[in-house]
Amino acid sequence: MAEKATIKIQYFRSMIQAPVKHKRVVKGLGFTRLNQIVEREDSPSIRGMVKTIPHLVRIVE
Repeated sequence: MAEKATIKIQYFRSMIQAPVKHKRVVKGLGFTRLNQIVEREDSPSIRGMVKTIPHLVRIVE
């Protein structure tokens, strides 16, 4: 089987004052705590979620 491309995403800024939509996106990406790094499939839907909240998350190279 071919390996799927993945990206590492870091949650680096608190969502305390963020709108509810942004909080839902952070939870949808699977983050539970600050400075956490998760590895997700590199798909247009995940890229879109990251693009929605660039002030809260960053893509780790």
